[in-house]
Amino acid sequence: MGVSNKTPEFLKINPIGKVPVLETPDGPIFESNAIARYVTRLKGDNTLYGSSLIEYAHIEQWIDFSSLEIDANIIKWYAPRVGRGPYLPPAEEAAISALKRALGALNTHLASNTYLVGHSVTLADIIMTCNLYLGFANILVKSFTSEFPHVERYFWTLVNQPNFRKIIGQVKQAEAIPPVQSAKKPSQPKESKAKAKDEPKKEANKVPEKPKEEAEEEAPKPKPKNPLDLLPPSPMILDEWKRLYSNTKTNFREVAIKGFWDMYDPEGYSLWFCDYKYNDENTVSFVTLNKVGGFLQRMDLARKYAFGKMLVIGSVPPFKVKGLWLFRGQEIPKFVIDECYDMELYEWTKVDISDEAQKERVNQMIEDYEPFEGEALLDAKCFK
Repeated sequence: MGVSNKTPEFLKINPIGKVPVLETPDGPIFESNAIARYVTRLKGDNTLYGSSLIEYAHIEQWIDFSSLEIDANIIKWYAPRVGRGPYLPPAEEAAISALKRALGALNTHLASNTYLVGHSVTLADIIMTCNLYLGFANILVKSFTSEFPHVERYFWTLVNQPNFRKIIGQVKQAEAIPPVQSAKKPSQPKESKAKAKDEPKKEANKVPEKPKEEAEEEAPKPKPKNPLDLLPPSPMILDEWKRLYSNTKTNFREVAIKGFWDMYDPEGYSLWFCDYKYNDENTVSFVTLNKVGGFLQRMDLARKYAFGKMLVIGSVPPFKVKGLWLFRGQEIPKFVIDECYDMELYEWTKVDISDEAQKERVNQMIEDYEPFEGEALLDAKCFK
């Protein structure tokens, strides 16, 4: 930047010298959204542009919204703080206000929609997710985004889908808003300039010697162990229980449930019920199912240490979401609470296995017993 993009050759393909530019056999294309639209239309039957004229219009609508309301205001807030423009507090306040208004509108739409348009990913979702990624990774801290839970659910669901993840990689949310930096480098004091002028040139070219400690190559530090790996050994082998659960096709109560309690180690593991806090929002079945599916996908980091069952309950909305989880150790692992934002959307209660009623509830949840607590099951999902 600032060198090859200012050459006459580059300015022929983009007259203002910006990137990206896509070179095609039919000529160059600049501007990100134009490139995205072109690539999408290269394949005639591509569903990323919807299946009807109205879906196409809605996709274009959300692309414009993403660029003008989300991306533009994130940049107005972020760029001055990292020295890419003059920092003016009133301008920042206006950008944050406009961004909150836009995220509020997006949050309302996503309360009853898994995706922006239709029931699958479209170009609008790709562009929206990329624009949100700029914010989530750099300036939109958890305390800010928690006001928009449906936007959070949407973003984390999409960035953890394989086709997003292989391009974006593992996404980590910004932990702090960047401090304000000056866009201009501080001027060098005159005295320093004069001193530098009087010094021999060879001193300017001299490379300072590194201290001996820095020169010595440090041995790579071992990767810290997960605290759960440091717990005393447990006679319960989690993978053996998961195999028994998966392989039991008949007499489930007599084989799998009995086998579970025979294996269960109450000192090395703990059982937890979870209840979704906002069941009144679960008015659309496929949105509720996708919400649970996204939660299980984000729990992948705990696969070595956990087993779970999630039930979506009810034949009519609003649907109830309840779950049962088996975790290594006596508490919910801290790294799960820290890394999986869904955890705070549920009320967690430790199971008292001395209570026969609670123990029977565990049995029914593992078994997908129906009716569960007097209601039909819409779906039952297993994490193993």
